[in-house]
Amino acid sequence: MRIFGIPFAEVTVPLGQPTTRDDILRYTPSGKCPALIDGDLTIWDSLAIVEYLAETHPNLAIWPKDKAARAMARSISAEMHAGFMGIRSHLPMNMRRPVSARPLTPDAMENVARIEEAWATARKKFGGKGSFLFGDFSAADAMYAPIVSRFHTYDVPVSAESRSYMQKIMSLPGWAEWLRGAMDESWRIERFEEI
Repeated sequence: MRIFGIPFAEVTVPLGQPTTRDDILRYTPSGKCPALIDGDLTIWDSLAIVEYLAETHPNLAIWPKDKAARAMARSISAEMHAGFMGIRSHLPMNMRRPVSARPLTPDAMENVARIEEAWATARKKFGGKGSFLFGDFSAADAMYAPIVSRFHTYDVPVSAESRSYMQKIMSLPGWAEWLRGAMDESWRIERFEEI
């Protein structure tokens, strides 16, 4: 929403706290983040939010305009949304962590290889001269931003092409704002701080 200039007010709920679930339940019946509230409508789940935004803002290229590119963007976004448990469990999201390598498990290595393959295929088929997966920034890039963060934070060895893509994502103003927000958090989840 930041990248596309869609106005919104953000509510931050500290995770890993004794009241976290109850605090989130005030906003969404799923008890999980994220959620988008638009009037009396609540949309939870990141892909459902993306689809809702694409429908309510058809003038914005939230998904690629080309039908084949859009299908692939949705496919790799769904793959990200539902998968890569090796990375999620072994390289938890922590933007405050000092950048340093962590040996990868076999599952995490498989995930890294698959992600790099998906990124390279998208860029080769649909990226053209653009900097992002499908040329211009799209929802697929937003879906992979947490992976970019993990790859950066844990200094995951990736190809020069993947590293270049990561740099483009990390150079976005929305990334800088996201990082500032993480640094400003006063709470900590100790099990993620120790890694």
